[in-house]
Amino acid sequence: MSNPSTTVTSKVVLITGASSGIGEATARTLAAAGHHVVLGARRTDRLTALATDIEARGGSALPLSLDVTDPAAARSFVAAAHDRYGRIDVLVNNAGVMPLSRLDSLRIDEWNHMIDVNLRGVLHGIAAVLPIMQAQRRGHIVNISSVSGLRVDPTAAVYSATKHAVRALSEGLRQESRELRVTVVSPGLTRSELTESIGDSGVKDAVRDQMGIAIPATAIGAAVRYAIDQPADVDVNELVVRPTAQE
Repeated sequence: MSNPSTTVTSKVVLITGASSGIGEATARTLAAAGHHVVLGARRTDRLTALATDIEARGGSALPLSLDVTDPAAARSFVAAAHDRYGRIDVLVNNAGVMPLSRLDSLRIDEWNHMIDVNLRGVLHGIAAVLPIMQAQRRGHIVNISSVSGLRVDPTAAVYSATKHAVRALSEGLRQESRELRVTVVSPGLTRSELTESIGDSGVKDAVRDQMGIAIPATAIGAAVRYAIDQPADVDVNELVVRPTAQE
């Protein structure tokens, strides 16, 4: 059953990886703008705390358990949101990991984990919402990529490969879908917990040394809000967020 408080201007927005970093900041930004946010992540304690805080501030939030590497979990996440609100306006595919390392370190389990979360996780989200959005004849998919999807740096070969792939599949979806809007947001280095997934201590220390120029996660949330609030005739296919002198 749809929620009677849901209006045309108040969109139902599903966010993966919403328990911290960019996902949390995006949820807070969109909820403050009057959108209904559906929060997905594995750390349900954090989601519950975030939803409670959002609602205490007058927003609308629904916390749901989600492992993006599991296609059945993605379908359940989307179905629960659709059952609650009666429609799905936006999916923000944000969940990601970044265990950077040189290729000759042969950290194969980490490579596979990046592929599972950063690429398959995006595909699972798309697969779960696409039938609903096609039936609605409208919808917006926002995929969080990275400037690493535009270039490749040492230690980031596999991470960059996953983010290049996200941009490629986003373009393919855009070309196939006349009724859906598809946006890629490509942040530069952002202050978040992503660096904690780096298992190579030397690489982790090097990335931490760069955090002084990192973008605040709220900047990415603002970019997502800009994208989903634009009218249909405004081009928001790709947004790149880089540090500015003020950040």
